Amino acid sequence: MPQFDFANVFWPQLFWLSALFAVLYFGIVRTTLPRLSKVMDEREGRISADLATARDAKDLADRVAEEYQADINRSREEARDKLATAKLEAAKATEKRLAAADKRLSAKVAEAEQQIMAARQAANAALRDIAAEGADAIVARLTGDSPGREAAQVRVDEILGSVN
Repeated sequence: MPQFDFANVFWPQLFWLSALFAVLYFGIVRTTLPRLSKVMDEREGRISADLATARDAKDLADRVAEEYQADINRSREEARDKLATAKLEAAKATEKRLAAADKRLSAKVAEAEQQIMAARQAANAALRDIAAEGADAIVARLTGDSPGREAAQVRVDEILGSVN
């Protein structure tokens, strides 16, 4: 078997192995490795640029979020101020309406009190006349003599004056 004849086969095979290894190694090192290194450098540069862009975008997004939050807070404060102003105006308007209603009611109460006083005076006058007439009728029935309507009214006025 020729493959086991090491004296004739080994040295030429070793030569061709080292020659092919050298050709392949230097071919790969000279051609493939620079391209591979270039691709890796480009990739690293692209990744670095993408990371920088992402950092810038994040910083921009953070600034925009802070501005947005500040705008929201400012809007809330404005809304609170407007609400407080509206409440104050509503309270003033309600106070004015209540004052106007109070005036109207006070006027109605005063008018009603006057009507009551007039009715009371009319009732007192009618009561005075009825009491005088009744007293005159009672005295005339008991004594048989009528004192007169004016004398009865004078006496009723005396009694009513001491009661009031």
